[in-house]
Order: sequence, then structure tokens, then C-alpha cells
Amino acid sequence: MKIALPIADGKLCMHFGHCQEFALVECDESTKTITGSERKVPPAHEPGVLPQWLHQEGANVIIAGGMGMRAQQFFQQYGIQVVVGAPANTPEQVVQQWINGQLVTGDNICDH
Repeated sequence: MKIALPIADGKLCMHFGHCQEFALVECDESTKTITGSERKVPPAHEPGVLPQWLHQEGANVIIAGGMGMRAQQFFQQYGIQVVVGAPANTPEQVVQQWINGQLVTGDNICDH
């Protein structure tokens, strides 16, 4: 499984479209471990571009602080699970909490 997270200043960015880079974290669900991680600079933010790019990068899940409904629909078209309302922690902390079933999410901070 590969989880994408928008990153700014080393932590989860609260809006996926405003990030400096994406962390692409590979994990093994059966052992609940992180098996690899890389950071990539995304293409320019335009409607539909980031979901397509992350699909091509092999992402199965995207975890963000906030995301508009249109973007969520694009991700769903590619079969990518969307998790919003995540806290601004490091990508590794967020992913480890998620694969352990302990990620506490709040409201989607994006309202568009």
C-alpha cells in the first residue's frame, strides 16, 4: 500500500493543494510497518492534476488536513481512498497512526 501526504515544512499540510511536496509512504498492512518513503515535488496545482499524478505514482490512499469536494471526487474516480481532518504531524507519525487504526481525524478544514 502507498499513502500520499501533502507536506509543508516537514509536516502534514492542512490543504493538499497548497503543499511544497508530497510524501509517498509505502507500508505493509499485515505487519503494520512502514517499508519505504520518498518525497516528490508535485506538478502545478490545477483541477484534476494532482489526483491523476498521485494515481500514476501508485497511491492507494491520500491523507490530508483538508480537501475540497471536487478534489475528493477526482481521487475517488481513481480509486484512491481520501482521509481528511488529519493533524499536522510528520508523515511517518500520521501513516503509523493510520495503519494502526489510531489516527484521530477532525473536521475537513477546506470548505470549497
